Amino acid sequence: MTQTNHHNHGADIGSKRLGIAVAINLLLTAAQVIGGVLSGSLSLIADALHNFSDAAGLLLALIARRISRRPADEQRTFGYGRAEVVGGLINLTSIMVIAGYLLIEAINRTFDRPEIDGWMVVIIACIALVVDAATAVLTYTMSKESVNIKAAFLHNVADALASVAVIITGTLIILFDWYWTDIVATIGISVYIVWISWSPMKRCIRILMQSTPDELALDAIASTIREVEGVQDVGHLHVWPIDEHAVSLEAQIAIRDESPLTATSDIIERVRRSLGSDHGIKHVTIEPIPVSMFSSGLVTDHSPNKPAGSGS
Repeated sequence: MTQTNHHNHGADIGSKRLGIAVAINLLLTAAQVIGGVLSGSLSLIADALHNFSDAAGLLLALIARRISRRPADEQRTFGYGRAEVVGGLINLTSIMVIAGYLLIEAINRTFDRPEIDGWMVVIIACIALVVDAATAVLTYTMSKESVNIKAAFLHNVADALASVAVIITGTLIILFDWYWTDIVATIGISVYIVWISWSPMKRCIRILMQSTPDELALDAIASTIREVEGVQDVGHLHVWPIDEHAVSLEAQIAIRDESPLTATSDIIERVRRSLGSDHGIKHVTIEPIPVSMFSSGLVTDHSPNKPAGSGS
């Protein structure tokens, strides 16, 4: 089997696993909603909505996995990698809205004392615990290669912990009639949803806003470029993520006015190699500019901590 066929076979297996994970999570969500309505447990419905958001996230990951295989075209010259980021932002925003709704409902319930069937809560939460564990097993292997799938895997592990909290709540209701624990669990789950969603939401926003990736320092990148022999200065330095994995860079470099074309090409190639080896940036666009244009002020927007026109 060739390497390409092996890769495609592995991708197909991953897609099947994601499909199975989506299906069982949707079935679990339906069971939890029905059980929550019949038992009167708001925390069970809260956990159901969280599971639904995870199913939606897995579905988005499955769709993005297929879309990401499309090659770049005239309309999407960078490819389709950001489809996953857009879908993730939509999913995370919906989770925030759901969490806010659950918090409001929990506050309203503090003035009531609803009757809750503790046994139904415990039984359905136990089923949820088994399904969450099964989904985590299905996505564990893929989580080692994909940040998006790893997030889905961690969500399912966290869901398992939330199911444990619901089981404890139902048990306390059965043993002590502590109905207030359902409200406490609902608030806890809602706050937890916001907490685990906040970091990936910020990451999605940073990618879409073309922010410099957190793991890269602009000053360090500028220093790497200036250390290349033949580079006098660097300006108009821009670094941004194309998608979750690929980073692009463009910059202008100052070279000596009398540098021949072959020397200029060699300098640019050394800059590319340095950026790739030191910072992992492979998509690089470099524009050589005569140093006289930098020193004369014709080129502005120089990189930080380096005055225009100064030497290496």
